[in-house]
Amino acid sequence: MSEISNQNNNIFSEIKQVMLEARNNVASVVNVELLKAYWQIGKIIVEHEQDSQERAAYGRGLINELSKELTTEFGRGFSVSNLQFMRRFYQDYPIQQTLSVKLSWSHYCELLSVSDLSKRSFYEKEAINSKWSVRELKRQINTSLFERILLSEGKANKETVLNLSKKGIELLNAEDVLKDPYVFEFLGIPQNKPMMESDLEKALVEHIEKFLLELGRGFMFVGTQQRVTLNNTHYYVDMVFYNKILRSYILIELKTSKLMPEAVGQLNMYLNYYQSEINDEIDNPPIGIILCTDKDNVAAEYALGGLSNQIFASKYTLYIPDKQRLIKEVEAIVEEWHEEQ
Repeated sequence: MSEISNQNNNIFSEIKQVMLEARNNVASVVNVELLKAYWQIGKIIVEHEQDSQERAAYGRGLINELSKELTTEFGRGFSVSNLQFMRRFYQDYPIQQTLSVKLSWSHYCELLSVSDLSKRSFYEKEAINSKWSVRELKRQINTSLFERILLSEGKANKETVLNLSKKGIELLNAEDVLKDPYVFEFLGIPQNKPMMESDLEKALVEHIEKFLLELGRGFMFVGTQQRVTLNNTHYYVDMVFYNKILRSYILIELKTSKLMPEAVGQLNMYLNYYQSEINDEIDNPPIGIILCTDKDNVAAEYALGGLSNQIFASKYTLYIPDKQRLIKEVEAIVEEWHEEQ
């Protein structure tokens, strides 16, 4: 009886796998056809508008009328706003072959909300590279990931903007994993609420999937309070991750205060331990990140300078930062770079 039951389970698993693959394939085909159809609808609308002498008024009337007729004929999906998106879809992507079948129509609707073309291209590349859901894409746009990456580099200029827009985030060295600030709005904690480091750590673990999304591509969670023993004394690293792209352990220390020099020394000790005791031959040197509520750039430069290990300090915030402020900061850095040139 047990053998028959096991055999049935195996058969069920095989059939289930076939059905799941079939559903994914069908969904992929449907997505490709939808993108093609919506692009063609946008093309038809634009071409008819161009044939009209009074384009603006004609366009508004055309879309309103089309919305009514198409909704009656085909049901949902042809609202005025959706048809306007189709129109913009064709205008902004006039070459159909440039569309990615890895993204859905809903992805493109979110991307069309980003007017800056360099920025939109970055989010498009990252959505593909990181396999973001629509919800994840929306969050990254809302939390100004593009600006945060540029500010993290500290040397934003036209070249770095172009590289980000063409390739997305390239994880080639330790600096590429950084953001400034990190945004933990998903924790739902009021900004001014006093918090212990253990409470912050616990909250991040409870939302580990969202924390991994915020950290970026290639991160795998190893654990919290990872023990480091030196001369029979136990120390504990707050959070440890492994980045499979960089092939490096990432050690994170959480501070609910501004950056203090002693935190750098402590993390440096942990990195030395991981380098000699934990790393395998295939692993690159470990990377340390101190997440703090604030940092003085001059003090950070002195505290972090001259170390053989790779240690970085970055701020975190518990709410979505002011997007316009971040944009202005990036613009100021780019303008400064142009003046130097």
